[in-house]
Amino acid sequence: MKEFELKYGCNPNQKPARIFMENGSDLPIKILNGKPGYINFLDAFNSWQLVKELKEALGLPAVTSFKHVSPTSAAVGTVLPDKLKKACFVDDIENLDDSPLACAYARARGTDRMCSFGDWVALSDVCDTTTALLIKREVSDGIIAPGYEPEALEILKSKRNGNYNIVEIDPSYVPEERERKQVFGITFEQGRNNFKIDSSLLENIVTENKNIPDSAKRDLIISLITLKYTQSNSVCFAVDGQAIGVGAGQQSRVHCTRLAGSKADTWFMRQYDKVLNLPFKDDIKRPDRDNIIDGYINRNEEDVCADGIWQKYFKTRPEPLTDEEIKNYLSGISGVALGSDAFFPFDDNIERAYRSGVSYIAEPGGSIRDDIVINCCNKYGIAMAFTGMRLFHH
Repeated sequence: MKEFELKYGCNPNQKPARIFMENGSDLPIKILNGKPGYINFLDAFNSWQLVKELKEALGLPAVTSFKHVSPTSAAVGTVLPDKLKKACFVDDIENLDDSPLACAYARARGTDRMCSFGDWVALSDVCDTTTALLIKREVSDGIIAPGYEPEALEILKSKRNGNYNIVEIDPSYVPEERERKQVFGITFEQGRNNFKIDSSLLENIVTENKNIPDSAKRDLIISLITLKYTQSNSVCFAVDGQAIGVGAGQQSRVHCTRLAGSKADTWFMRQYDKVLNLPFKDDIKRPDRDNIIDGYINRNEEDVCADGIWQKYFKTRPEPLTDEEIKNYLSGISGVALGSDAFFPFDDNIERAYRSGVSYIAEPGGSIRDDIVINCCNKYGIAMAFTGMRLFHH
């Protein structure tokens, strides 16, 4: 297939639209089902690069959930603890532990379930039946993977009344070294960002605490590779083999840190016993539960515990979370890794990160205020490595 005609571009008024290879060669994909759109393909090709790099860096199956050209999360295939299974709504899946790919999907899709609603999924490995069954019951726009087991493919084809977008990519495809795009009729050209992210980036530890264990190195690598494909400015919190909070596209770095930190806090709070045991009515579906849980934890648009409201969602009136409960629970969290796609210009980022349990940081360094940031890390015993590499993505 030399080209694929799209219904429209980013918006319905942007026609005509297509994807094609500028050198005239065949596209490195097969469309097995559905008709993906312009934004779908932007998500597909960015997300595929992310999971491909994670698999190469860590040797584990990797999955990411993408929305609007940024990851909501990314994860590798390690077994989920029981509380996390319940928080991710996968505690009913038989043989989940036997599929590392399904575990990676459960982690990635379960991290920020509100933002993953209607996502694009990328798998580093051939999609198996367990992973397909998990994907089938979530609201999703499409998937890209290097292949599909026959039964898994049939399961996915049944989604969205048979219109689920399924793309197979050639895993051996290597793009040209130079990439181009147009803005306002003007062509931009640059070398591809082929910078390899591995543990060697974490050798320049600039803080008094020099101890970064292997588990934290894994999480920092997950964070940095996730940032490589996240719209900048961006900050990523990671722990236990998965990204748990991504702050993308903010003009101020501390706003990225606050956004990512608040998502990480919500992820932790979803595993709090009081949240896990909310007395939902039987007919409340998973997407609605996500919104209600978020409202319960963060007290957003409506007070879900208020009289006249709780009756819509719960069998009995739940006891509200208190500020003290949240503070006490989160204060016991530590061991979280944090990556930043550019240097931290002020120590307010460190102060905010510490509140969400950050113990390890990787950032490029190079700010005129590096000493202030390092001193703040030293105050909290945080180990920080300067990578020397910026990871902007636009």
